[in-house]
Amino acid sequence: MRGRSILCAFGLITPLLAQAQAPQKKDSLAKADSAARADSIALVHELEKELGKPAGDSGAAAQTPPHASGGYMNIGFVSLTDAGWSTEPDIGSLERGDHDPQVRGFTIPNTELALDGAVDPYFKGFSNIVFKLDKNGETGVELEEAFVLTTSLPANLQLKAGQFFTEFGRQNPQHPHSWAFVDQPLVLNRMFGPDGLRSQGLRVSWLAPTPFYTEALLSIVNSAGGATSSFRSEESPEIHGGRATERAVRGLQDMLIVPRLATSFDLTETQTLLLGASAAFGPNNSGSSARTRIYGVDGYWKWKPAAAQQGFPFISMQGEALLRRYDAAERVSADVPTVTLPNETLKDRGAYAQVLWGIKPRIVAGLRGDWARGDDASFDSELRADRFRVSPNFTWYPTEFSKFRVQYNYDDRKEIGSDHSLWFQFEFLLGAHASHKF
Repeated sequence: MRGRSILCAFGLITPLLAQAQAPQKKDSLAKADSAARADSIALVHELEKELGKPAGDSGAAAQTPPHASGGYMNIGFVSLTDAGWSTEPDIGSLERGDHDPQVRGFTIPNTELALDGAVDPYFKGFSNIVFKLDKNGETGVELEEAFVLTTSLPANLQLKAGQFFTEFGRQNPQHPHSWAFVDQPLVLNRMFGPDGLRSQGLRVSWLAPTPFYTEALLSIVNSAGGATSSFRSEESPEIHGGRATERAVRGLQDMLIVPRLATSFDLTETQTLLLGASAAFGPNNSGSSARTRIYGVDGYWKWKPAAAQQGFPFISMQGEALLRRYDAAERVSADVPTVTLPNETLKDRGAYAQVLWGIKPRIVAGLRGDWARGDDASFDSELRADRFRVSPNFTWYPTEFSKFRVQYNYDDRKEIGSDHSLWFQFEFLLGAHASHKF
């Protein structure tokens, strides 16, 4: 009898908990989305309301429960063009990101075809196909992301499967058109390579039943490939200087594990704070059992008055700090085969901080500071050298479908010298494009 009472009570409590958690999750995501609009292209979608245009926002559509029939697919096309000049003729030594300016003159570093929509009542699908021109004008195509998301798992759980940017920190999961600056922060390039950290695998997330936004995420992905720079990527010898070791995947220890915890609070009615901590653990290819550990913390703060119109004025600050411990095994030098490099731990660290000021609708001024350094090791690499950069910029959004940006970079590479660069950027958007996560 007692057991039956407990079962009955559980049967009553479970749907009540589900009902209580569902609006809580919805409220938390809505709050996060509203804050994210301040510093990405999604920000300008707020301008549509003033102009009386239809939303056309695939992000909003993505929040609509999918139906068994009458499915949809949004198609978007975003193109970035950079132009400018630098005192350094080898632009690639300054701008190491795959979507950064490539040459003096004109560059098209990222043109993106974005597709998203409801697969069926249980999944949503997303895909980004990127076209770009290299410094020689040759066209490159890559499947940047292609994944599905579950829509109806219980207990505030969600699964993502496919190829995707891993949720490490704030900027790594974002696409270039969402960046507040022309180029990739130095520390992210140093830790994750020119294309960011992304791979094929599975991610599970859990939205905690707290009165404020709290989400835990865990990704398990392949540790090899062109976008796993600090792990088994073919480009890893640029870090450790030795010949890459081929190693088979024997088990979970050879996969790349990326946990993250993020939480957000409303400090006041006009201020929001988000804090996050991330890590990445996996093997590298300097030896048969060598491993890499990367730790990171990030923060985002935004102020917007209660009487703000179209989201302006606002002030936001964002920063990330990362630390890498790269356990390099004893290895044969890639440059001099007669030289054997010793077993050692390569330690790298760096950070960036940026502030954005939304002066008035469609006009944003920004300032970013970058810093990165690496400890001495048996192999010297420009990728691990000490470096400092400061970048003021100014952005104007004529409409939600276009953007003009101008940015100056003062770049100080220790033992190499300082350089000055001036970059202009133009973006246009056709069709719809999903908002990026806060």
